[in-house]
Amino acid sequence: MSPRFWTESVSVLVMATYTHGHHESVLRSHRWRTAENSAAYLLGHLAPGLAVLDVGCGPGTITADLAQLVAPGRVTAVDVSEAVLDEARRAAGLANVEFALADVHALDFPDDSFDVVHAHQVLQHVGDPVAALREMRRVCRPGGIVAARDSDYAAMTWYPEVPELDAWLALYREVAQHNGGEPDAGRRLHAWARRAGFREVTGSASVWCFATGEDRTWWSGMWAERITHSAIAGQALAAGYPQEELDRISEGWRKWGAVEDGWFSVLHGEVLCRP
Repeated sequence: MSPRFWTESVSVLVMATYTHGHHESVLRSHRWRTAENSAAYLLGHLAPGLAVLDVGCGPGTITADLAQLVAPGRVTAVDVSEAVLDEARRAAGLANVEFALADVHALDFPDDSFDVVHAHQVLQHVGDPVAALREMRRVCRPGGIVAARDSDYAAMTWYPEVPELDAWLALYREVAQHNGGEPDAGRRLHAWARRAGFREVTGSASVWCFATGEDRTWWSGMWAERITHSAIAGQALAAGYPQEELDRISEGWRKWGAVEDGWFSVLHGEVLCRP
C-alpha cells in the first residue's frame, strides 16, 4: 500500500467505505445490470413462490428481474443508501417487491426468513465479508441458497495496452484497499463462504466482455467520468493523487474506447452456498 494513504488505513473496519459512491456515472453502470448478465448462475435455482432477499440492490434492475422470476413470491431488496433505494422504488414498479435500509453485517430479519439470499458486487466493499456471509446464512432457510458474485480487479484484462489503464487499475486497488474492501474478491468468495460455515459451496466464474463499438463507447465513457467525478475521485485527491493524474487516466479511457480493436474483460467469481 502506498505511503500516500493514512497510516490508520491498515486496520480493517467492518463498516468499510463504499469506494464507488452513487454519482450518476456509477448508477449508469449499475442500471445496465440485469439478472441475465449479472446473475445467470442463480437463475436455474429460482422458481415461482420463493422469498428472496437482494442485498445491496442499488437502483434495483436486478431486483426487478428476480421479482418477475419468483412471482407471486416476494423480493425484499436492501441497501445502505436511502437515496438509491428511492430510485429503485421508482424503477421497480412491481407489487411483489419491498425495499428497506439495511447493512449486510446486521440484517434486521429473523432467522430462516428467505429461500434465496443474493448479493451482487457487495462483498468486495465490506470490511468483514465472512461475517457478512454468516449473516446472509442466518436469514436463509434450511435448504435455501445464498448466492454471491463479485468482480476480481487483478484479473481484468484489456487490449490494446494503454498505460493510463494500468495507472487506473493501480489507483483503484489502492483506494479500495484503503477503504477496507477487497478489490480481488471474486477469487476469494469460495474460501470466504467455507469460513462462514456453509456445508455446501459451489464456485463458478463468468465474464462481462466489452468488445463492440457501442460497448467500448459506453464502458470507456463511464469510467472516464467516474475517475474524475465519482466518489473515487474525491478519495484519490484526498490521498494525494493530483488532479492532473486523474485527468490523464480519464483521457486514457477515452483513448482506449476509440480503438476499433479494443477489448475489455471483467472476470467475476460466483458462489452458490447451502446453509
